[in-house]
Amino acid sequence: MKFKQIVTTVLISAVTAAAAIFVYGKYFEGRQPGIFQNGSNDIPVNYARYMPGTETKSNAAPPSDFVTSARVAVPGVVHIKTKINPRQVTNGLQRQRSILQDLFGDEFFGDEFNGGGGGRRYYIPGQMASGSGVLISDDGYIVTNNHVIADADEITVSLSNENKTFKAKLVGTDPSTDLAVIKIPARNMPYLLYGNSDNVEIGQWVLAVGYPLNLDATVTAGIVSAKSRSIGINKSGGKINNSIESFIQTDAAVNQGNSGGALVNTAGELIGINSAIASPTGSYAGYSYAIPVNLVKKVVNDLMKYGSVQRAYLGVKYASPAAIASMSDDQLREIGVRRDVNGVQITEVMDNSSAASAGLRQGDVITKINGVGINGSSQMSEQVARYKPGDKISLTYLRDDKEFTANNITLKNLQGTTDVVRITNLDKLGADLSDLSKDEAASIGVKGGIKVNDINTGILKKQTSMVPGFVILKAGNTPVTSVNALSAVLEKEKNVQLVGFYPQRGGNIYYYNINTGGKGAEDL
Repeated sequence: MKFKQIVTTVLISAVTAAAAIFVYGKYFEGRQPGIFQNGSNDIPVNYARYMPGTETKSNAAPPSDFVTSARVAVPGVVHIKTKINPRQVTNGLQRQRSILQDLFGDEFFGDEFNGGGGGRRYYIPGQMASGSGVLISDDGYIVTNNHVIADADEITVSLSNENKTFKAKLVGTDPSTDLAVIKIPARNMPYLLYGNSDNVEIGQWVLAVGYPLNLDATVTAGIVSAKSRSIGINKSGGKINNSIESFIQTDAAVNQGNSGGALVNTAGELIGINSAIASPTGSYAGYSYAIPVNLVKKVVNDLMKYGSVQRAYLGVKYASPAAIASMSDDQLREIGVRRDVNGVQITEVMDNSSAASAGLRQGDVITKINGVGINGSSQMSEQVARYKPGDKISLTYLRDDKEFTANNITLKNLQGTTDVVRITNLDKLGADLSDLSKDEAASIGVKGGIKVNDINTGILKKQTSMVPGFVILKAGNTPVTSVNALSAVLEKEKNVQLVGFYPQRGGNIYYYNINTGGKGAEDL
């Protein structure tokens, strides 16, 4: 009996072991891929190796190395060095008037005495910096980042072999996209060919080429991590969402000095201009961001043809995802916005705008532009930025969960026309300005004025110590209560004194002398 129990136990153990081996072999051995994966009907498993009816595929396969693309790209990427000369500025603060001034008038006293020159003078030391750029033509046109050449008095360009150095001239800048075009006096340059950033796919191999940390030409490789990424480095601060961020995100190593350099595909085609990194330290920490080349092409063409970007606007305000997340349900209902909709939800339509002409209303959700899907504001900004005033587009939008399409919408500029926009002296200030509302004016005790929301590259930064928050009350002897009024004065007078105050600092009056014929962002 005992022997039978032993035999039975052995048989059961043998059967169990055999079953375990069968199950392991069935479910844990390397499985042969089927045609499709993850329940999809259109994405083959191991797509790079498998194509129905063929034995070969594909452009999706990674290259064995990047020698060819690097050999093509490196000669077309240049080293840019900039110099900002020392300059004298004043703090703008009006000194106290003396009894003699009251008796004899200001004309008897010089600027140093009466404060009309803008107060105490001091020097800002010179600076030197470097970055990268990409040759886009054989006659020396180069695209780079605006922040690489901002405020520079001298721009020097060196080729990758370091045997040739040129003085560069600024052609034009576009702070909204952080792009600039410069030109060197040269011929037969090894320029890069434009690729197509619309065809860039997440996961594809890319190379970043530039001059990081003041090194010679350097190539790094990575993959595309994301598209249409917005990271909030451009702040419009104004009445219309007009900063343009729709970056290609990669994990190719990029450091300071790479800015303005090339992001290329494995064929050596330019697909983006490296512009920013995401880092808590200022050095590479995993991700970098490039401006897509299809947007670059449009901006470059405008700068070369007109000297300024001919930017089209839909004329809508919209709620950002962060703003939507922070609002209560009642607040969202008030502006006609929902949480569960993909697209760009309109919170306001500007008068005399393209959107108004198309019949768009508050609460509508833009889902497509010319048939291209729009999932967020960064995609919409990039798509619209590819067109100029006068171009026609189609818009697909949702209203009350029903889809509508408006065709042949004529895009307009910020002034509500299709005219070519030239650079004005107001533009040269390099500032984001807005009219004080009646409530704002009343709260600070003035009849009206112009608020300086932000100061970027331009005359105000280069010639004064003005900071955001300043309220302009007069331009010369003319009171100004609107941006248009200030623009009119600047077009008539080259030397102008801007008079105003900082509400947060008290009642001190500040005077800032500017010369619109001097060097600004577009006059290097």
